[in-house]
Amino acid sequence: MLTYLARRTLLMIPTLLIISVLIFLIIKLPPGDYLSNQIAELRSQGETSAMERAEFLRSQYALDRSIMEQYGIWMGFIPGPNGFSGILQGDWGWSFEYNRPVGELIGDRLLMTAFINFFTILFIYAVAFPIGVYSATRQYSWGDYGFTLFGYIGLATPNFLLALVMLYYANIWFGISIGGLVDPELIDAPWNWEKIKSMMVHMIVPVVVIGTSGTAAMIRRLRANLLDELQKQYVTTARAKGLPPLRLLVKYPIRMALNPFISDLGNLLPSVVSGSVIVSVVMSLPTAGPMLLGALQSLDQYLAGSFLMFLALLTVVGMLVSDILLALLDPRIRLTGGQAK
Repeated sequence: MLTYLARRTLLMIPTLLIISVLIFLIIKLPPGDYLSNQIAELRSQGETSAMERAEFLRSQYALDRSIMEQYGIWMGFIPGPNGFSGILQGDWGWSFEYNRPVGELIGDRLLMTAFINFFTILFIYAVAFPIGVYSATRQYSWGDYGFTLFGYIGLATPNFLLALVMLYYANIWFGISIGGLVDPELIDAPWNWEKIKSMMVHMIVPVVVIGTSGTAAMIRRLRANLLDELQKQYVTTARAKGLPPLRLLVKYPIRMALNPFISDLGNLLPSVVSGSVIVSVVMSLPTAGPMLLGALQSLDQYLAGSFLMFLALLTVVGMLVSDILLALLDPRIRLTGGQAK
């Protein structure tokens, strides 16, 4: 098992390197960059001093060099104007649009994004698992039809529409302020128990909205997998031998049906982040999504690249966690070359 963990962990390094190359190429695909556009605009307005600063930043961040050199400097593989100063050294670059270091700009937003994603995934699994098992073990019952209808509604309802409806009723019934993750009077206040309590209350609506579509998909996937397992010969044999139904269900079919359920964790993390962009814009949430969207639109390459690298890291870590859980659940996952380690 330790060998398997070490191999999977080391595999993350080349994976992230390849992803970083692809991310850099993608953010460089649109013609021009933020500073080039700014310089052209300032030149048309005759703003000499601001144009000189833009030219200085362009030279300072090596935007006048080749793409390969820019990538090497961004990652910290080769020295730039400031020496070795890239992602590997903890320098995420400079946001030209906000005129601030990217590390300072995205710190709080990544923390908020991580909090919302953590509770959203907890919500998805806590709701999907019991409903999926119930629907599979009571196929074609009223409860199964009801939860299936719930699943279709969850898949078909646009998240932004559900967010608007829930925000309205949360404000009318519970007095929760519309927009943001804390009450307006606490936005600039230091962190204390009152602010944390306000954030937890405001987080309920976005967690339910973002998690609804993922929950519906998980329910249907677990139901289908468990139904397939319940129809196999070993279940019939175990029933014929008198194994109690609950023990039979927990020991074999659920365990086998959980494989795809757990393996989806790696895809769930980035899908939750990307799927929450529109919800975050509608609900004015201070998360990574709206800022990533703005950075891609304005060609703010270091800001966009840092967010995309964060999403890639979430994906790779999610795949590692799902692989570890699968290896614990089913030892056959650790087989290599036909022999168990």
